[in-house]
Amino acid sequence: MPDSGLLAEKEWRISDAAFSLSERHVALLERLGPVLQHFVQGCNLLYRWSVQGKAPAWIAELLDRGKPRELVCLARDASLAGQLPRLLRPDLLWTESGFALCELDSVPGGIGVTAWLQERFSHWDSALLGGPGGMREGFSQIFPSGDVVVSEEASSYRPEMEYLVGPERVRWAEDYRCGDQPIYRFFECFDWEKLRSIRESFAPDRTVMTPPPKPYLEEKLWLALFWLRPLRDFWRRQLTEKGFRLLREIIPESWVLDPAPLPPQAVYPGLEINDWRELGHFSQTERDLVLKISGFSPLAWGSRGVLVGSDLAQAEWQKRIEHSLDDFESHPWVLQRFAKGSLAEHRFFTSSGAEERMAGRVRISPYYFVLNGKPELRGVLATICPADKKLVHGMRDAILVPASRARGTRAPLSADGRGQRIDAPL
Repeated sequence: MPDSGLLAEKEWRISDAAFSLSERHVALLERLGPVLQHFVQGCNLLYRWSVQGKAPAWIAELLDRGKPRELVCLARDASLAGQLPRLLRPDLLWTESGFALCELDSVPGGIGVTAWLQERFSHWDSALLGGPGGMREGFSQIFPSGDVVVSEEASSYRPEMEYLVGPERVRWAEDYRCGDQPIYRFFECFDWEKLRSIRESFAPDRTVMTPPPKPYLEEKLWLALFWLRPLRDFWRRQLTEKGFRLLREIIPESWVLDPAPLPPQAVYPGLEINDWRELGHFSQTERDLVLKISGFSPLAWGSRGVLVGSDLAQAEWQKRIEHSLDDFESHPWVLQRFAKGSLAEHRFFTSSGAEERMAGRVRISPYYFVLNGKPELRGVLATICPADKKLVHGMRDAILVPASRARGTRAPLSADGRGQRIDAPL
């Protein structure tokens, strides 16, 4: 471990075994990169069309809710029109039926951690996805020079960025002034108003910032807009039929919690309700649903703004629904089908060096670097959380390992955790 560590004030469980993915899963990850690139391009295009009057105005109005006018104007600047994130990381839950894409992050953490894990594991595992230096090389290609600018909000990730590019290239965002050097933005757009020096010195026609300061691209609302029937033809054209079908298979059905009333004869597709408050009367088994704050909020990352309906008492669930509807004008919320991760058994080592095994749920995080206009898979981080955790994210009880290619199929455990890992030929 580097002397400075990798994640400040954070711990995880250490293992010497990568998480093995079958050829079928690896092939899907390789297909997914170009599809997600087209999806993000489509998000950017649809927003700009909405601003220009070529698409319904409500799309841009929805995505701009709660954002300061200064930042909205900046995001719409013609100099930034075609600029897009050059690093994409979806969060994929590992389920019995395949992957479930629950989030798409364009300002992802874990870059340096995954690079370090690749470098360590390459001493004994030749099948790592991305190879021994995929993450480090990918980042150096999308950001060969300039400063990595980290906000206090994201301070726990500063050590891993120092490990990746060297401490002399990592700067605090709170007192940073933009010059002629490129900037890698390691802070969410909701921090923008706090960063006075950057706000005063950033010039969209001169300062190269990646990812670009486009808060509308950081919204989870896009997963719900993907499911809207009126936009279906747009997504089919943007993604091709195969890409559209792939995302329909892996993005859980999602809705925007808009409090505007429906006509009495209308219902929300998939839920068959006329009013969002009817969700409050769903039984616990019917509440396999997740509430998520969409973006532009400190609660929008790290699972802090995520609520699982089946975990809440009915009165609390009703209260949360009301709060989400009241929040619509400033912070829209998204409702999503709950994707239950399968259990997988993995070994780890305790602080004393003893070997133990844990049945847990797995999040697969592939990192796609856009190089020469094409996304390349350069590494995959697997986060394995204890089976009793509904939300799978980085935590001290989680095992963090890179993913590798296996020739067999890794079968999930039974729901109660009994059973064993089986590697069988496809």
